[in-house]
Formats: sequence, structure tokens, C-alpha cells
Amino acid sequence: MLSVITNALRASLLPFVLCGLIYPLAVTGVGQLILPFQANGSLEQDINGVIIGSRLIGQQWNAPEWFHGRPSATTDTDPTDPAKTVPAPYNAANSTGSNLGPTNRNLLDRLMADRKVLENAQSELIGKRLPADMLTTSASGLDPDISPANAELQAARVAIARGIPIAQVNALIEQHITGRSLGVLGEPRVNVLALNLALQRATAPSRETRNEPGK
Repeated sequence: MLSVITNALRASLLPFVLCGLIYPLAVTGVGQLILPFQANGSLEQDINGVIIGSRLIGQQWNAPEWFHGRPSATTDTDPTDPAKTVPAPYNAANSTGSNLGPTNRNLLDRLMADRKVLENAQSELIGKRLPADMLTTSASGLDPDISPANAELQAARVAIARGIPIAQVNALIEQHITGRSLGVLGEPRVNVLALNLALQRATAPSRETRNEPGK
């Protein structure tokens, strides 16, 4: 009986050491050596050195001087009624999409309302065909990227709000376009957090504050 237990412990100990200790430590070490930024969560800092988010998780940007991310359908618990939920865009604790079909009236009403908001903020968008990611939400609700076409349509608003030439804004967009992975996977994209931080560093107005929900 003792020999059976001993053999079982030996058989368990080897994969535990290899898979539970050596392999994780090796992968962690290689990650820190080769790709430390990605291995530590792709965290970004503002001009004051304060970590304000990750390139991998989108967040809410509302003020006109910032590029806005893709709409988000994430929700949170209603503080007045725990049995219900309320909209909470970019709630990283509750990744989800709306799950509304293309013929759903609630979806159509939301798209029309969001389009009106966009057109009120930028009259040049009235009647213009918009990129899908400018109005539709993603399955995760936490997309950190937008399409280059989306960013370009926001450039005029950002330039006016900051009082800088639109050419300067467009140049920053071009610098932050990421192509298809391996040349074939996915679509070209622009990371909203990275672009906004580059915009902040390029203009650095003294009146500027950190992005917060509702601003």
C-alpha cells in the first residue's frame, strides 16, 4: 500500500513541478525580458506619469477634445433595485453586448438617437455614411480600438475643440494606425487610449484634466 502511495506522489510531483512552477516562471521571465510592456498589461500613463488604463480595454471618452471609442452596451446593477440593471458603458467588470438583432426596435431607436447626438456635435456628418463601429456596439463592449475611418471623421471635432490644425490631428491618426495582424488577420485599427495620450502629449494644454466618465 505504501509503495502505491509513494509512486502516486512521485507521478504527481513531477508534473506539478514542471507545469506548476518551472513552466510559469519560464514564461513569465521570457515575457518580462522580451515584451515587458505587454506582459504587464499594456498599461498607459498620462503626462503626469499616472496609469490611466490599458491599451487592451476600452474606456469612456465623452469630451469633444478626445477621440471617442466604439459605443458600449455593458451594464451594471441598478443601485436603487439590485434585481435590475442600468447602462454602464465600458464596465470592465461586466463584458457583454446588447444581443439585439438587426430588426429589434430598441436597437433601431438607439442607433437613431446616437446618430442625432453625433450630428449635433458635428454638423458635417449629417446624412453622411458612417463606419459601422461609429454607431454599433461590439460583442465585448470593451473594444479598445476604432477604425481609421472612424478616427478621421472625429478629427475635425477634436481639432476645433483643441484649437489646433486638423492636419496635426490627422498626422497623429496616421502614426497610430495598426495594420492587419500578420498582414491578413483582422482590419486596420487605431487604439483610442494610445491616440488620446499622444494627442495630450502633443498639445499639453494647461487646462487639461484626466479623462473621467461624463467629461
